[in-house]
Amino acid sequence: MEIVKLIIDDKPVVVEKGTTILDAAKTIGVKVPSLCYMKLEDMNFENKPGGCRICVVEVEGRRNLAPACKTECDEGMVVKTHTVRVVNARRTVMELILSDHPAECLTCAKSGECELQTMAQNLGIREIHFKGEQSKYKGDKSPAIIREMDKCIMCRRCETACNDVQTVGVLSAINRGFNAVVAPAFEMDLDHSTCTYCGQCVAVCPTGALTERDYTWKVIEALVDPEKIVIVQTAPAVRAALGESFGMEPGTLVTGKMAAALRKLGFDYVFDTDFAADLTIMEEGAEILDRLGRFLNGDKEVKLPILTSCCPGWVNFLEHHFPEMKDIPSTAKSPQQMFGAIAKSYFAEQLQVPREKLMVVSVMPCLAKKYECTRPEFSVNGDPDVNVSISTRELAQLIRNANLDFKSLPDEEFDNPLGASTGASVIFGTTGGVIEAAVRTAYELFTQKQLEKVDFEELRGMDGIRQATVDFNGLPINIGIAHGLGNARKLLEDIKAGKSTFHAIEIMACPGGCIGGGGQPYHHGDVEILRKRQRAIYQEDAGKPIRKSHENPYIKKLYEEYLGKPLSDKSHELLHTHYFDKKKKVEINH
Repeated sequence: MEIVKLIIDDKPVVVEKGTTILDAAKTIGVKVPSLCYMKLEDMNFENKPGGCRICVVEVEGRRNLAPACKTECDEGMVVKTHTVRVVNARRTVMELILSDHPAECLTCAKSGECELQTMAQNLGIREIHFKGEQSKYKGDKSPAIIREMDKCIMCRRCETACNDVQTVGVLSAINRGFNAVVAPAFEMDLDHSTCTYCGQCVAVCPTGALTERDYTWKVIEALVDPEKIVIVQTAPAVRAALGESFGMEPGTLVTGKMAAALRKLGFDYVFDTDFAADLTIMEEGAEILDRLGRFLNGDKEVKLPILTSCCPGWVNFLEHHFPEMKDIPSTAKSPQQMFGAIAKSYFAEQLQVPREKLMVVSVMPCLAKKYECTRPEFSVNGDPDVNVSISTRELAQLIRNANLDFKSLPDEEFDNPLGASTGASVIFGTTGGVIEAAVRTAYELFTQKQLEKVDFEELRGMDGIRQATVDFNGLPINIGIAHGLGNARKLLEDIKAGKSTFHAIEIMACPGGCIGGGGQPYHHGDVEILRKRQRAIYQEDAGKPIRKSHENPYIKKLYEEYLGKPLSDKSHELLHTHYFDKKKKVEINH
């Protein structure tokens, strides 16, 4: 390893050759402010266009200031990061950026979480000396994401997330000069593009240019409607991140406080999506075993590897980019949609009310869920199985609106029957969790033997693509795992080329899985936050008295009383779906 020695703010620094001044400064505790630059370790995300010039520093012997995020360290270099010249340049750049930015901080959805706002405060900007025309772009409101490009600062982070990490290829810089903007091709709306609604562009946007579609007021209206029975379900990853919105340490489990808060908000029934995750394992696990059984019996037409189908962002990706493979994923609906289907059939019948009287609200870490519940196939006579999906951030806002002291709330339990769950369902919230939960059940159903060790460490981790072989009592099952759509693309290309040796593959759209979803509290580039959320998920799993989905007593009862058995006609009617060729839709819109 070749090293270089330099001086930064009178401190000696030794770094590997190729290290930028920005990263070198961090090693000695010197923080150089940056706006367009962002790096997520282990997530294949590094955005360093060097365009904003907030990170400029003085380098001895150079006439011009150098962008720290783009300038590599040289032997003997002497750097000053906070001279009067440097600070003045940063303030000038910030004023120029703000001169073409709407002054809507009081009403902006990103207020308090806006990195541009924070940077302006840190630089002490109190007035803007540059006046002139402000750019005006058309708005774009999809079912999941809102684009307000008047607030775009051309940092290009969203472009990196969409193109390099997710390989979706929807966003890119178009036009020149004052008219330049990041947008889909031909400035089409997102819902006319190949957008998957994964929300990773929202997660990394430093301003309010990209935000989620807010449905909190629709929820409030339902809660005060005496004609509605309002049911809420909460996804597993939410409990590992919600506390961050109230100043709690990342990875703090707030399951009980969350249930208490939802009850105080006025929901008639507080249920857990984890119940539906257990149900998903029953259906998806049975489907895995069915395909494996046919494959072992010589059926050459069976579609393997089977792909998990819990993530709507990934399903959208498949429909847009690999529609010729739409018969490979499991036909099982996502837990969100399974819950809605059961709530508006089985549970509605128990309450003896028509399904239209029930309002099902889901709290999700994911923005694609907002789109998913609007898909027409997930409704009956125009009545959606899930009426509204809100993000973790939106739930936090509802709790603040109700003036609840979240930290002091006592822990409460979910309601039954749709609130009971196992440890297997909790780990749905992290990459590798769905397939591990499936293996716990599939192993016992296939071998008819008890699984003594339920922790499959070989399926865990944060590598973008992972593989493992699980021994089903002498039968080796090859499993693949991918999180992030760019990694998913690599596995799908292998399947398409006939190179895949996997029997089953889990795919999640977001880096880290649902813990890193586009609707979670903003991590602002700190990947350690995702690791802490992941540890919390496994912690809750380990503390559960039941850790296998097929042992959930309420799941057993549901099959006995209503569904019959996995993959029955009733199960197929309520819990399974089919996929579409979305390429045709985009071609028509073009």
